[in-house]
Amino acid sequence: MTQRNFQRGSGTPEPRELEEVLSPRELERLFGRTRAPSSSPRLHLFLFGATLVTTTIAGSLDAGVDPFSSPFAFVAGLPFSLTLLSILLFHEFGHYILARRHGIPTSLPYFIPGLPILVGTFGAFIRMNGMPRTRAALFDVGAAGPWAGMVVAVPAVVIGLLLSEVRPLADLGPIPEDFGVIYTFGNSLLFEMLSRLVLGVDPDNVTVMLHPVAVAGWFGLFVTFLNLLPVGQLDGGHVVYALLGRGHRIVARVVLVVVVGLGLYGWQGWLLWAAMLAFVLKVDHPDTLDAHTPLDPFRRKAAWATIAMFALVFMPVPLDVILPEDLPSRRPAVERRFEPSQRRGPAADLTPVDVSIPLPAGVPRST
Repeated sequence: MTQRNFQRGSGTPEPRELEEVLSPRELERLFGRTRAPSSSPRLHLFLFGATLVTTTIAGSLDAGVDPFSSPFAFVAGLPFSLTLLSILLFHEFGHYILARRHGIPTSLPYFIPGLPILVGTFGAFIRMNGMPRTRAALFDVGAAGPWAGMVVAVPAVVIGLLLSEVRPLADLGPIPEDFGVIYTFGNSLLFEMLSRLVLGVDPDNVTVMLHPVAVAGWFGLFVTFLNLLPVGQLDGGHVVYALLGRGHRIVARVVLVVVVGLGLYGWQGWLLWAAMLAFVLKVDHPDTLDAHTPLDPFRRKAAWATIAMFALVFMPVPLDVILPEDLPSRRPAVERRFEPSQRRGPAADLTPVDVSIPLPAGVPRST
């Protein structure tokens, strides 16, 4: 095939046709370098180690333990941190393995340590030089991460629920002034179903004191549903573009409007996500080189299954912050002292599977 024939052709050329016409340098300029992003393995190990420390500290604080009081106190946060990092690691390596399988130069995962509060990390990501050239390859790379993460997240929720404590709905008494803030975690359809199946009780009639492994599993579901929002170049955007092609733009705009509505009439954190989607991540998905070849029947079914997974883990109100003074104070007949081991627990009028996590004194009362 000659350059002249290509210029006179009609329609979108196949990827192999462009490889015959364009030079390697031109292909590199269009679709990225052919080698993986350069970074030292030491950097990846350092970031992973730092994130392990911050998430372990966060896990210890969530358990009501001072992680700096003794080495054993620090170890108390490991069930949470190791579970959470395993979910993130599987998620990112799902992307990594499928990207390398399709010949896309990809870096190892970068973990992002955060403040040792609540979670202790801002997640992880990989870098790809170039993008998949076909919708099939795009789907494989985009969907692999969420599915790989769920392989760990769902068993973590099940095991964590088995280790959790079920109590009758009860009044916890007055909340002390130094209690800090209370974070309540929202429910998804999947978490609700697993709670009923594993615990064998109606979650609406009991209080579930979640084990740290269950909390980490919940965050795994949370990360999965955020990544599966069908907008821009999020994992969900990859999946829906691969399934619908340029029809993805309609879906992305509808989802953006829904996110804004949820922020205005529900959880205000959605407004921040709407701004990020509109101005940082962008709404539209860029076209692949081969934008017209649809997915094969197996991948179409897998794409719809991925969308169903998004519906199962979606949370309209993922996280809420409640100050102690906003809770009803109903004193019991006998005054109760809140010892350190009692400082973690849900309020009587909250959703039974919600988890309350007090912060130490001096921590700003915000998310």
